[in-house]
Amino acid sequence: MFDEFKNAFNRYNNAHVQLIIINVVVFLLMGIVWVFSNIGGFEWVFQLVYNQFSIPPKIGDFILRPWTFVTYGFAHSLDIYHILFNMLFLYWFGRLFIEYLGNDKLIAIYLLGVMAGGLVYLLLFNTVPFFASRSDFPGMVGASAAVYAVMVATATLLPDYTFHMLLIGPVRIKYIAAFFIVVSFLGTVGSNMGGNIAHLGGALMGYIYTRQLQVGVNWGGWITTVLNWFAELFKPSPKVKVSYRKAESPNTARPAPGISQAEIDAILDKISAGGYESLTKEEKEKLFKASKK
Repeated sequence: MFDEFKNAFNRYNNAHVQLIIINVVVFLLMGIVWVFSNIGGFEWVFQLVYNQFSIPPKIGDFILRPWTFVTYGFAHSLDIYHILFNMLFLYWFGRLFIEYLGNDKLIAIYLLGVMAGGLVYLLLFNTVPFFASRSDFPGMVGASAAVYAVMVATATLLPDYTFHMLLIGPVRIKYIAAFFIVVSFLGTVGSNMGGNIAHLGGALMGYIYTRQLQVGVNWGGWITTVLNWFAELFKPSPKVKVSYRKAESPNTARPAPGISQAEIDAILDKISAGGYESLTKEEKEKLFKASKK
């Protein structure tokens, strides 16, 4: 099972599955801590761990745990249905999103959705009296704001794309997104008001993000740059070395016969984006031949 998860995580252009695996791993680890801390009679250990992911509604508490602005979007309550439905929607809409906009933009909108949901949540619970008077709960967790961002971003990009719903039949995704936005809006005065507020923040970010992309502005470009920088720090160098060679000089060695420099450059770019394992067998052979020249 570990090998299967590892292979799924490392597969090229598979960000939606990577995000699902991260959420599931965090859920399982927190579940293990919860069980053993209850058995051992030290429930405070679980609460300590849980607090590192739960974003508190009061700004004074949040200042002491600022990292929860992001970490809350990768954790869930121990209600199995909470994570199950979030991950199903992330898979369905995330897979479609990647087909048109790619890996990097899915990760970017996921994180932007987390931050937008957290920002709207903090703003309302610290500025609007109705919500401020109801901020006596420990905090909020869940990937819902991010999932709403992905869902609305996809529906904004492809509003008439159709999903076939069980017992309902074909439904255009713009109506699916609209339904859940209305449900969350009504829920802002219910028992899960914090979660529903975050949903709306994520949904708004999803809409704005796609609209900005359509006019050539990428709000998530800085996220991609930062994550790529971190990835380069821990990325091993490819085992096969290929040198770039200038074609102008007649005495300079050229790529192997039948392999153009443009092909080699494209293969190197693919390694940079998805690692050596993302190459096809043919591309690996071309790279190997070029390295011998």
